[in-house]
Amino acid sequence: MKKISFTFLILGLLALIVGAIFGTLAGIQYIKPDFLKEVIAFNKMRPFHVSTVIGWIILCATGGIYYYLTNVLNLKLFSKKLAGAHLILFILSAVAIYVSFATGKMGGREYFAYAPLISVPILIGWILFGINYFKTVPKQVKGWPVYLWMWGTGIAFMIYHIGETNLWMIPYFRENFIRDITVQWKSYGSLAGCWNMLVYGTAIFLMSKIKNDDNVGRGRKTFFFYFLGLFNLMLGWAHHTYIIPNQPWIRILSYGASMTEWIIFISIIIDWKKSLSAEKKELNSMSYKFLMATDFWVFFNLIIALLISIPYINLFTHGTHITVAHSMGTTIGINTTILLASLFYIVNKEGKELLDKYRKIIKLGFWFFNISLGVFLICLLLGGVEKSIWMYFTDEPSSFGQMQDKIQPYMYVFLAAGFGLLAGILMVAVPMLNVLMKKSK
Repeated sequence: MKKISFTFLILGLLALIVGAIFGTLAGIQYIKPDFLKEVIAFNKMRPFHVSTVIGWIILCATGGIYYYLTNVLNLKLFSKKLAGAHLILFILSAVAIYVSFATGKMGGREYFAYAPLISVPILIGWILFGINYFKTVPKQVKGWPVYLWMWGTGIAFMIYHIGETNLWMIPYFRENFIRDITVQWKSYGSLAGCWNMLVYGTAIFLMSKIKNDDNVGRGRKTFFFYFLGLFNLMLGWAHHTYIIPNQPWIRILSYGASMTEWIIFISIIIDWKKSLSAEKKELNSMSYKFLMATDFWVFFNLIIALLISIPYINLFTHGTHITVAHSMGTTIGINTTILLASLFYIVNKEGKELLDKYRKIIKLGFWFFNISLGVFLICLLLGGVEKSIWMYFTDEPSSFGQMQDKIQPYMYVFLAAGFGLLAGILMVAVPMLNVLMKKSK
């Protein structure tokens, strides 16, 4: 079973590296549209980047859950064959997605821009994951800690919402614009909530195991955070659709969810950090460092989220680089730092002597990663402010091209930060990839 877990993690790290490369190339194309235009135009480069980065989150979270269930919690997995079939389905789906993008035979929507038929094996893979999880955990664990609830909830809702993302193929939804766009953004927002359940559950699991105190996953505050995350999964999506004429109560509930998102998570990390001994910090130093980075980026993104969730501000920021900064900050600053902490915990446990050879370059990569990400996000925010001013507050009308020229200096710094971010990812990911590949043989 360990080999299947490691394969998920190896594929996840490869997806992180390839996704970062696609993102850097897309950044060059944003400034220089003719760059690689004849090979992979921007309208293809973007879905390559988005789908690959989502693949990183899903693959790494899944591999981590399989590993933690069988090698840390020492549970007997219901079916190794189902886990193997799950892995094969995800590999085949990834290949099919890339072929779909490369050949231009797409036709899906936004995050699922690939050919809609590919969603079928992906959905089956999640169903197999769900069967394995719910046939394994309830029989062997009584009084679940919160991370088991979060993982189970994420898997169950993922199955539901992947189906929901494809409702647009039914004429009832597709032929009514308001209904179509509402369901589209509801499903995508909820899908982000699903993988957040998997990732945040992993963060609480790590805090519990690094401290060697299972009470971390059983306190009232952590369960309150779970129910808050569940509430957000169900209703937090609606702040994307303020401009759509929905029922007022949906907007009010969504606004409330957005105002409380992440606050409890920050509090949990702070309490954990205070109670952790110096010895345990040193024993899992890189996992600890990346969880502390998560704490910082949660706070940074919380400020952005609170502001852009205010309906009046949302009107002016929606569709600008500010929305992109929020998305990137969440994906890179929170999800990625948690998953890197998870990987370091696993690699440190399985091959500490191999990992120690790369300590210096990994620490350098940690700082490259976080400093570059800060510059990256600030440039997006400044570019977003300029675009919002152009859209809503300019007395004399100007062209889109003139606006782009005005934000060009920010975008050059943004691109330089993107290269720094890529360098940081490589310095952190390649050593872990090397260790995992050696240990999986």
